[in-house]
Amino acid sequence: MAATAPAAATVTGCPLCDGDGGTLVWRGPKLRVIRAQEADFPAFYRVVWNAHAAEFTDLDAGDRLHCMEAVAAVETALRAHVQPDKINLAALGNMVPHLHWHVIARFAWDSHFPGAVWATPQRDRAPEREAEVAARLAAAEAAMAARLAQLA
Repeated sequence: MAATAPAAATVTGCPLCDGDGGTLVWRGPKLRVIRAQEADFPAFYRVVWNAHAAEFTDLDAGDRLHCMEAVAAVETALRAHVQPDKINLAALGNMVPHLHWHVIARFAWDSHFPGAVWATPQRDRAPEREAEVAARLAAAEAAMAARLAQLA
């Protein structure tokens, strides 16, 4: 059920209210997509709700649908262009209680696979493979932006 009070537009001191939170890929009236700068994970994206909301259920039903369609657009573009072994989705918010979804392309060779990106590394990094993925991100981001513009 949606919260009874609307979410505040911004909260002072919230890193996702104060800035984009990474390299901006696309911004719409309600949400934005950024590429996070996360070591070991070149295809780590976040779908960030623009207005400050702590929980998914703070959004009304239409906004929840819009948010998940954006998450799906990012996942679809990553699957098509970087061909990961798995996509991880997460909306934790424990450290930054501003609604955002992590959309992370994962590979069997990545340093933490099959564990979570926040777990202990399983192996050394593979910089050459990370660079190969990074080289495909422009095409993935163009596809994301095109689909997100249709949804806006």
